[in-house]
Amino acid sequence: MKEFVEYIAKSIVDNPDQVVVEDKVVEDKKLVLALRVHQSDIGKVIGKQGKTAQAIRTLLQAIAAKDGKRAILEIVD
Repeated sequence: MKEFVEYIAKSIVDNPDQVVVEDKVVEDKKLVLALRVHQSDIGKVIGKQGKTAQAIRTLLQAIAAKDGKRAILEIVD
């Protein structure tokens, strides 16, 4: 899942070398991913009215559901 978010984010941003995805396991079936991008790329990852970020979150939740887990994506400035 971490690799998926990293791949999507690197495809969207202008500075793909500064994309960092950190994963934290809160509970055994819950995973929190923190996405960090360059300051100038935050708008591209979030998108208009948050639609790009919501699309990434939806795909991430679908992948996590296949494994019987729950995933949350946080975009950190």
